[in-house]
Amino acid sequence: MALETVEGEASPPPNIAEAVNIQKKPPPESPQNVWTRRMVILAFWAVALLLGMPVWWKTTEVYRASLPLSQMTDWAEGKNCKPVFPLRIAVKAPMLSSQEIETIIRITQHALDDLNDFSAHHLRLVPADPIIHRMSIQEIQEYGNKTSSQRNDSEDISLLLNLKPSFGSSTSSTQLQPYAATLDIYFPNNQVPLSTATSSPLANFIANELQALFSEEQASLSYLMASIPSVAQTSKSKALSSEMATKLSRRSTRSFKYAPTYHLTFSLFTAKARPSAWEIEAALEEYLSPLLASLSIISNFTIDSQVQLYATFSPSIRQPEFDHERQAWTVRKEDLGGFINAAEWPLSPSIGAGPTVNFILYVPDSAQSPLLIAENGGNSWLVPQWGGIQIMNLPFSADGSTRPTVLTNDDLRPAMHVFSNQLMSLLGLPDTPNSLPLKLSTLTRLHTTSLLSSASSTLGALARLTQSLTSIAIPDSVATSVTTTLYRLDAACTDMKEGRFASALENARVAEAEAEKAFFERSMVGQVYFPEEHKVAVYLPLLGPVAVPLVMAALKEIRLLVRGRRVQDG
Repeated sequence: MALETVEGEASPPPNIAEAVNIQKKPPPESPQNVWTRRMVILAFWAVALLLGMPVWWKTTEVYRASLPLSQMTDWAEGKNCKPVFPLRIAVKAPMLSSQEIETIIRITQHALDDLNDFSAHHLRLVPADPIIHRMSIQEIQEYGNKTSSQRNDSEDISLLLNLKPSFGSSTSSTQLQPYAATLDIYFPNNQVPLSTATSSPLANFIANELQALFSEEQASLSYLMASIPSVAQTSKSKALSSEMATKLSRRSTRSFKYAPTYHLTFSLFTAKARPSAWEIEAALEEYLSPLLASLSIISNFTIDSQVQLYATFSPSIRQPEFDHERQAWTVRKEDLGGFINAAEWPLSPSIGAGPTVNFILYVPDSAQSPLLIAENGGNSWLVPQWGGIQIMNLPFSADGSTRPTVLTNDDLRPAMHVFSNQLMSLLGLPDTPNSLPLKLSTLTRLHTTSLLSSASSTLGALARLTQSLTSIAIPDSVATSVTTTLYRLDAACTDMKEGRFASALENARVAEAEAEKAFFERSMVGQVYFPEEHKVAVYLPLLGPVAVPLVMAALKEIRLLVRGRRVQDG
């Protein structure tokens, strides 16, 4: 049997197999297409860089007004103003000749300079103007309260020294007017020094009296300046005793911070239904208005009043206890701080722009009257930086029927005197000298120094803020307020050096208000709490989808361009 041989299909030629396995490639781009693609990519980049970036930069640009940072820092460091207090004391002596007055002034000035140990505060004796010799005490005070532009004078008169010969007396004496800045000095006629004298018992007496008169003011100014770092570096403080330092510290803790306007609230709280009314308007007009008129050279005041019946004690304190020895009800001193029933008594902490000073007249229940403080037997006390409280113990019968329904003007007289003293303490008036105009002058200088320091430190804080946060906006209003602050600070410092303290206080008050306005600008405060990470979180989702295609296309074209050049070079 014959075998057949089956042959398979013939294998394709080798060149055909290689052609099948080779992957097909796109046709090469023409130079025109490459140029078009690159122009399109370049156009997108041009739009992004030349149009998009400037528009984004302009629309998101933070406007920063130019600020005089160096001047602001210098004020904060106390380099631009060294507080000085030249007090001008006019000497009036109608019974002496002009030559004798000049001799007394010369000798007394030397004695004053020897006694003074606080260079920033110095007393300057000058002859009284001829117009003053013809004035009464009230007219002299009004003359001294006028501004320099009103009286055509360069300096305020801090004190009028009225020299009066005393016939029949061998010793000198003084009398300070309580409601005028006038010190009357009575001296023996034989103590008038000769024109060639270099010392005199009368001059030494006057110098010692003036030094004692302004000793508390010097201590207060020295204490205030020592507590201000920028001022303490440039001024030498006066050495204070521990008692005086404690006294001044207690006063600063008790008194309100200076404000251009204070709101006074007078409240009548009664434990029962009687009394239900009081003649507060007449009492304020008679007993408090003169004081407020005098204080108006420093601050303004608004007043309101209220009455509440059935006012109970605060439940947080112990109830009054009966003292058999005094035959009176007593409340302990440690409970005075919680005496006010804040939950039920309608006492607003602040009304209007300025701080509120509260004065409470409390009439206790007949069953708990008279009500006194256990430790000292008093019936009034101060609450630091808040107000004052006065307990009025009215006469009553066993059933309480004799209690008046209305507290008259005469009934309110003792309480109004207490409230007046409490107001002066809360405003920071010094205890001495015993002359209201001199106390107000001292308070004027204290407030001026404090306001200058506050405005200067605020400017320094604003300068540091703008330098540390470069992305924070600085509107033109801030630059305007800073310029006004610097101008007012310069004016206040000049006024102080020239003895115009009323004008210095006004300039310092405006400077402090403008500095606070600039520092707490709303647009700036909002951006202080907006860090840079927030901006990245906002822009990244918007710019990412647009930037990725542009960047990848640019990188691809750069690779093709580099590869083509290598092929040409190879």
